[in-house]
Formats: sequence, structure tokens, C-alpha cells
Amino acid sequence: MPAPAFVAKLNEQIANEFAASQQYIAVAIYYDDETLPRLASFFYSQAIEERNHAMMMVKYLLDADEEAVIPAVAGPRNGFADIVEPVAVALAQERKVTSQIEGLAKVARENGDFQSEQFIQWFLKEQVEEVATMSDLLRTVERSRQNPMWAEEYLAREHGTPESEDPTAPTAAGGTL
Repeated sequence: MPAPAFVAKLNEQIANEFAASQQYIAVAIYYDDETLPRLASFFYSQAIEERNHAMMMVKYLLDADEEAVIPAVAGPRNGFADIVEPVAVALAQERKVTSQIEGLAKVARENGDFQSEQFIQWFLKEQVEEVATMSDLLRTVERSRQNPMWAEEYLAREHGTPESEDPTAPTAAGGTL
């Protein structure tokens, strides 16, 4: 059974993941409204990914016969000054999520909760990729501020093909979209 402290923190993280999903939807809508379809699509996909992370956490709690709490989340930030600001918000969010996931790993370890520690390892690995992706995208949109089509071209080139599913990823409650 997961340590009670881990269960409480994981339920908090479920809220954080859903909030991240909502923020990415707001970013995607901003780019959609700016007629930047690649940036919009990228962030719509990120929103689904964050939602699925929350659902992986829900599934873990259900499998462990623990209560999964689906909380209300604060509304996302809407409206941005330029094409750079949404990506800067996304990178800050990914860095914050990394810290939160590290906190979950710490709680699991401190409580001798080996199953939860093993579960959270995948998310630690995932956050390295997420921060790197957003860092690269931020540098790209900064250079593309005056010509957003350069950012669109970058995404077409670097993120144009869908990623294959990670076979080591935890299963999400209800499956993935």
C-alpha cells in the first residue's frame, strides 16, 4: 500500500496535471487565434499528454485501492503579449512540475514506499524531456518573434511526426486519447 503522505501528494499532483492541461489548452487557443496551426497543434497535444499524466496517477491510486480525488483547478492564464510569452509560461510550468514530481519521489523514499517510488520514476524521466522540449521551443520562438512562420517551420521539421507510445509509461485510467 502507498504511504498516506504519498497518496495525499499524488492527489495534489493530479490537480497540478489537470491545471497544466488547462493551461496548454489556453496556449493552444491563443496560437489558433493567431493562425499558427503548428504551435496550436503542439499545445493541444501537450494538453492531452498532461491530462493523461493525471489519469496515470488516478489509475495508480485505483490499483492501490486508494481514493483518487479529482479537484477543481484554478483557471489558466489567457491572453499573451506575443508568441514568446506562452512558451515562457509553459517552460516555467514544466520546471514547476519537475519540482513537484521530485517532491513526490522524495516523499515515497522517505516513507519507504518502494512501489510508489518506482511508479514516479517514469515521471521524473518524462520531465527531463518536457523541460528540454520547452527550452528548445522557447529559444526558437524568441528567434522567431518577428517571423512566427520560422517557429511553425521548426515544429513541422522537429515535431512533425507523432511520437510512438512509450511502452514503459504507466497505464492511464480509462485509456489514453
